[in-house]
Amino acid sequence: MYLLDISVLLAAIWQSHSLHAKTDAWVVGKELAICPLSELGFLRISTHLKGPFRASMAQARLLLADFLAKHKCTFVSADLPALRSQAANSDTVTDCYLADLAASHGMKLATLDGRIQHKAAEIID
Repeated sequence: MYLLDISVLLAAIWQSHSLHAKTDAWVVGKELAICPLSELGFLRISTHLKGPFRASMAQARLLLADFLAKHKCTFVSADLPALRSQAANSDTVTDCYLADLAASHGMKLATLDGRIQHKAAEIID
């Protein structure tokens, strides 16, 4: 099972994303999971007025809900205490938390970010 990070959600959902086709093909047939951090990140970036998508909150919520239903995503609570995550610096806090959360639930973190160096991270390429 794969916990989706924000980059994967954005690319899989937004058809205008440069990596949409690759990510959309990758999710097919996979057991997918989502957590509050990934959902919130998707909503924040999708609705940011200076971002690439500039969606309304209603539109972003609908797109996310449709994706989660279509792929029958499992919901994973963000139940790992922050102090149990081992981020090396401020740039890696969220990525490391998501990877540690995935590992704590016996999952892999699906990401497009090749900079994530974690045993639970699986880079979609």
